[in-house]
Formats: sequence, C-alpha cells, structure tokens
Amino acid sequence: MPKMIFVNLPVADLAAATRFYETIGCTKNTDFSDDNASSMMWSDEITFMLLRRDYFSTFTSKPIADAHKSVAVLIALSFDSREAVDAITETAAKAGGKADVREPQDMGFMYSRAFEDPDGNIFESVWMNMEATMAEG
Repeated sequence: MPKMIFVNLPVADLAAATRFYETIGCTKNTDFSDDNASSMMWSDEITFMLLRRDYFSTFTSKPIADAHKSVAVLIALSFDSREAVDAITETAAKAGGKADVREPQDMGFMYSRAFEDPDGNIFESVWMNMEATMAEG
C-alpha cells in the first residue's frame, strides 16, 4: 500500500465545503462519502476528509477549534508553476474562500500565496524551482 495522507477537516456546511474543494481541483470519492463526510481526493495519495463538525467531534475529546479565529495547521500544496499558484489562489477566492490571507512571497526560486477555505483552514500554494534550489545547494 502506498503511503497516503488523509487530512480530516471539520466543516460547518458539508455541501458548500464539497463544492469549494471540487472547484479548487479535488475529486469527490463517493465510496467514502455520505451525509457526514465528503472524501475529496487531491491526488492518489492525498485526500481531504471533510467532516460535519458534530461528526468530527466523535473522533476527539478536545474542543474543535474555529479556524477563523485560531490556527493549528498550515497545509502546503505544491504546483508546477507560478501561474498555477496564482490560478488556484484566485479560484479559491471565487469559490467562497479568501485569497492572500498573508502577503505573497516571491524569493525568485520559490513563489507562494495563501488562501483560506470557507471554514478558515489555510492553504499555502507553492512553486519552487528545484533546479535552482539544487544548484545553490
């Protein structure tokens, strides 16, 4: 079995969250989705599990954070170009998220922007020129 990552995220509105993740490029896996959860595949190895907040609470005894008010994790997604970083950030904003929740970072060999999903979870979209990075290495 390949190593995989399942990122479980509590959501206020499952249908709205599902539409958002579909808009930014995820594919819904209906085999693992129901009235409490949407399994949103980013790639063959990375899946965002969107869970209704009350269902999410059955997996932990800790209080569920409001990602609009606090941050527990930053999720970084890699892209093949600067243009792809710009495209997903703008798409996220049009789909109900927020673009540029921090200043874009341009270091020449690396470029990144950040966006929030409708529930306040922060994603960093990143492009890195690996050849330039390795040459400096």
